Amino acid sequence: MDTSRFDIADYLDNNEMIAEYLNTVLEEGDTDDMITAIGQIAKAIGMTKIAEETGLSRPSLYKALSDGAKPQFATVMKVLKAIGGQIQINPVQ
Repeated sequence: MDTSRFDIADYLDNNEMIAEYLNTVLEEGDTDDMITAIGQIAKAIGMTKIAEETGLSRPSLYKALSDGAKPQFATVMKVLKAIGGQIQINPVQ
């Protein structure tokens, strides 16, 4: 039996799914998981489009969003905006 590798990018086809995915990773993951998730979303949308919207080059985006990368906060914010997301702070219950 042939099985295909699961790719979250196949399911990130609308803003609601993207937001739900990012919120889940934010709640359950760490910084590295969040950067990886943002990278997966950027790839699903298209790195060329994200590069155009952020003003960053495709190679620098791939580097900034690769496993183990430590991108600058400004880069993360630019990419979040380009993928249709934003950070919102809520008081801890």
